[in-house]
This record gives sequence, structure tokens and C-alpha cells, in this order.
Amino acid sequence: MLKQHPNNPNIKVQAIDIDKARPNCAVVGVYGHPNASILTYYGLHALQHRGQEASGITSVYFDEEKQKKRFAYKRGAGLVLDVFSEHNVLTEVLKGNMAIGHNRYSTTGSSSSANIQPFNMIYNSGILCLAHNGNLTNTKTLRKKLIDEGSIFQTTTDSELFLHLIAKSKEPTVISKICTALRETRGAYSLVMLTDNELIAARDPHGVRPLSIGRIKTDEGYAYMVASETAAFDINNVEYIRSVHHNEIVVIDDNTIKTGNIKSYKIIDDTPESRHCIFEYIYFSRPDSKIFGHTVDKVRRKLGKNLAHESPIFDADDKIRAVPVPDSGNTSTIGYARVNSEIASPTLFELGLIRSHYIGRTFIAPGQNNREFKVKAKFNPVRGIIENRNVVLIDDSIVRGTTSKALIKLVRSANPRQLHMRITSPPIKYPCYYGMDFPSEEELIANYYKSEEEIGKAIGVDSLHYLSEEKLMESVPREEGIGYCTACFTGDYPIELESNGIESNTND
Repeated sequence: MLKQHPNNPNIKVQAIDIDKARPNCAVVGVYGHPNASILTYYGLHALQHRGQEASGITSVYFDEEKQKKRFAYKRGAGLVLDVFSEHNVLTEVLKGNMAIGHNRYSTTGSSSSANIQPFNMIYNSGILCLAHNGNLTNTKTLRKKLIDEGSIFQTTTDSELFLHLIAKSKEPTVISKICTALRETRGAYSLVMLTDNELIAARDPHGVRPLSIGRIKTDEGYAYMVASETAAFDINNVEYIRSVHHNEIVVIDDNTIKTGNIKSYKIIDDTPESRHCIFEYIYFSRPDSKIFGHTVDKVRRKLGKNLAHESPIFDADDKIRAVPVPDSGNTSTIGYARVNSEIASPTLFELGLIRSHYIGRTFIAPGQNNREFKVKAKFNPVRGIIENRNVVLIDDSIVRGTTSKALIKLVRSANPRQLHMRITSPPIKYPCYYGMDFPSEEELIANYYKSEEEIGKAIGVDSLHYLSEEKLMESVPREEGIGYCTACFTGDYPIELESNGIESNTND
């Protein structure tokens, strides 16, 4: 379905209700704990921000009656608390000491129930259950190849490709089958998998999406958890060990519980420099999480500090009010206020926008302005902080600009004396094919207007500044062999894009 471009009535674009970089998915895995599904449940709850469309958990247990390993699963549309609301589902249905879970926000495939993960199968090597965070870029190529070879697909998501590739492999061991399958894929993936006796985790050779390993003390030794972010560890009192390295497959089994030895394999022989998604630091991940081995909070403070160095705000008569756009702007605003106070004018960090955390699918009455009503339902300005003040709003990004425009209108209703906006990332000019739901280039506001000044006027602020690419790279951790994917800002795609292999980044 096509609709009118938000900034140019002569352009028709794909209808997408988006003005933020939508979160990709969350994955969690647990091995060796008697309450594995419960730990997985709480881990998914802590990572709800990465996907609110659907959730699922699969456990593997030993069936005493059948005398064999079996899997049980529960999947459904909605939030974690809603999907697993039955009182006995975690204790009596999802039994066993190993489990994996997934929160879904669809970037490829439709939002139908068939696409809710984890995916489960029984094949010639036993049980295989899988959950995936990321996007493949050679989906159509692989799908056509597999269909031509006789595969029958049950879903429309790229994640199912992993199951078919693993099941069709002629390699003698499960790990060699997985390695062979992963070498055929291109794109971004953080995977958690269960077999009859193992928890397996993997990150693509460039390590676009995060994945960490932790452990928790049990009567048998240690149980282990892997998760997209360490916030899933904290809620379960799990000790962080390390990140799963890019180009690495790790295997956790009974021997790991006894000895602490985690088996590690390379996907491809020559490990390339990593290309971590820089937007994980800017927006996706929780500030209290550790990703790629580093704390998100520390990076966001640096983003705010560098933004102030680049674009300070002066006021000879009054203190500046630095107001975050909740919640992703909170931490960076602390950094901005501190540095702006040092180099420009005294600046106060103020919670001038209050966010409702309970907004869901808000009913929109006929005739109401849909976008403005959604913004009003989500945010409310604190007039006592904003009125007759020099206010700077700190946000992480502007995508289409429609929500930013409505938000500025809302803040203007509280009568600030001046209203500025500062963004902790460079202008977004290119779509993402690795797991973020960005619209097409034509919809991105940075491609429609020629300058920051023009964009600022379009959304209604007195001044606007985006963080430069140079200062962005100064803000993130720099280590040998560690690089970042900045394709949404630069158009430099680090992983090959096959012209016939890229699925639409919109929901079907």
C-alpha cells in the first residue's frame, strides 16, 4: 500500500508507521538450571524493549515415560507477561533444565503466529530449537535454492532458513552441520539453539548484533545463560562472563557445568574485523546493559558530552534546561548538561517530558490527528519546567520527522522562550538490512531537506544539530579488530547485499 510522502505530496511511498529506529529482537538461552524456563521468562521480560510483537519459550526435558528427550514450547502474540500468564506454564509445561526464548519485532516476514519464535524441529540428529536476532541479506537466494531442492517452508521469516540448512547438511556432527549452514548465510545473526544435550550460541562473522554469556551458581556447579543484553542477567542474579565473540560458535553442555569449559568454534577460518551495530549504543540497548563487552550508559554519556562540545547553547540571562526525550535520551542528556555548563552556560538536567509506559494500541477516534494524538498519549510536558525557559531537547535520532514535529508542537504548547533540539547521532540517510526497521531512503527526512537548518525549521525548533560522524566514533569503545556498522549514516554496508536476496524491511 502506497501513501503520500510526509514532506512532499508528489512522492508516494510504502505505508509504514515509524519515526524511530524500531528495536530488533531479543534472544535468551539457559542451560543447566532446574528453573531454566523461569530464568528465560524473566530474561525476556528484561529485554521487552527489543520486541513487543510476540514472545516464545522452548524447553527441552527428559520424558520419563517415553525414556527420551522431548521439547515443549509456548508462543503467542503480545508482551511477555501476557503470553505466559497461565500460572503453571513455566513449571509444568516448559519443564527441563534448558530453555531458549525470543521476543519478536518483525523486520522480515509477516506478523502472523507462524513466524513467532523459537522454531523447533526433530531431524536425523535429534532435536533442534532456534531463536534468531538479526536479518539475512541473501534470503531470497537461499530460499529459492532450498525450495528447488525440495524444502517446504512453514513461515515467511528468514530465520527458518537456518533450520533447513542445518537439517540438509551431510556433515557428521551437529556442530559441523551448524558451521556449514552458517557459512552459507550472509547478513546479521545472533543465534541461540538447543539440541538434545547442548545450548549453542553464535554470532555472525562481523558480529553485528550483541550476545553475552553469564553464569549462576547451582547445587551442581554453575548454570549458564546467554542473552542479547546483560539486563537479562541482572534480573536473574547471573554473573557476566564475556561476550560471544564475532565469528564464534559456543557450546555449553554438562561438561561446561562441571568444569567451566565453554567449547568454542570459528564459523569461517579467517575472522574479519567486527562491525558492531553502532545503533545498539545510541538507542536499542538499555543503558544498564553491557553489550559488545562495554556498558551502554558510559557510551551514551560520552555521546551527550561530545554533542555539547560540538553544539553548545548559550544564554546570558537564564540557565539552560536540558530535557531528554524519554527514555533513550535520558543518559546522554546528563552528559550534555554537564559539558554545556562547563563551556557555555549553566545547564540543568530536567525531566520536562513525562512518558506514559502504559500506552498500547491507543484508540483513535474518527477525525483525530493520529500522529499528534499518539504523541500526546505517550508524552506530557511539565509546564513549570518549560514555560518561559530556554529549553534544549536531547533525542537519539530523527527518522521521518513526523513524530518529532508533533513532539515539538506539544512542547511548544508549554510556551518555552526558546526551543532547541540536539541529536546524539548523525542524520539517518540509508535503510538498514541487518535487523533495524528503517524506511526507504525517500521517507528519511535527512534526504529531503538539504541542511540541519531546513530540518529544524520543518520540525519547528529554533536550532537543530546532529552529532557528527567524527564525534560519534570518538564516543564508542575503540579496540584493535573492533569496528562498527554505520551504514544507516554513511551507506557503507559492511556485509554483501545481494540484489535478489534482500527481503523488504517492512512488515508484510
